[in-house]
Amino acid sequence: TLRLIEPTSGEILFKDENILHLDREAMRRLRPHMQFIFQDPYESLNPRMKVGEIVGEGLEVHKIARGKEKVERVSDILQKVGLHPQDGDRYPHEFSGGQRQRIGIARAISLNPEMIVADEPVSALDVSIQAQILNLLMDLRDQLGLTYLFISHDLRVVKHISDRIAVMYLGKI
Repeated sequence: TLRLIEPTSGEILFKDENILHLDREAMRRLRPHMQFIFQDPYESLNPRMKVGEIVGEGLEVHKIARGKEKVERVSDILQKVGLHPQDGDRYPHEFSGGQRQRIGIARAISLNPEMIVADEPVSALDVSIQAQILNLLMDLRDQLGLTYLFISHDLRVVKHISDRIAVMYLGKI
């Protein structure tokens, strides 16, 4: 959906526009509106960056906030996902799997996207932590007006979080 890998066929529509026809600059402008939560939070977080840098990176790259304003926004975002503002000074390896996934969620919501692609965001977590993360995602959906493209093989999870369901088989819906 975000064209991390170029598709070989089909269409990807976002706001009635086929994003496969967008050039590099148009995709750069569109990406803040579409973010990603990855399956494995540990692999998707840069181990050399502190959490505050990870969550705030997009704010700087897209020229949304810098300096003190960025620090304040990162602090607010960390609290929104159930972490403490001082967690911004720690590294990803210092957190549990569920906390790392909260960091990934914080990074995804930092740019106020309209849509988040969540690729198996709870499959690597214990069942009790899965429920917490799913509840967090649903709360954020309601608070922030988010749309999720939620990818999962677990039909219990899909039923719990989804308004509409599509089944993909052999690359086709």
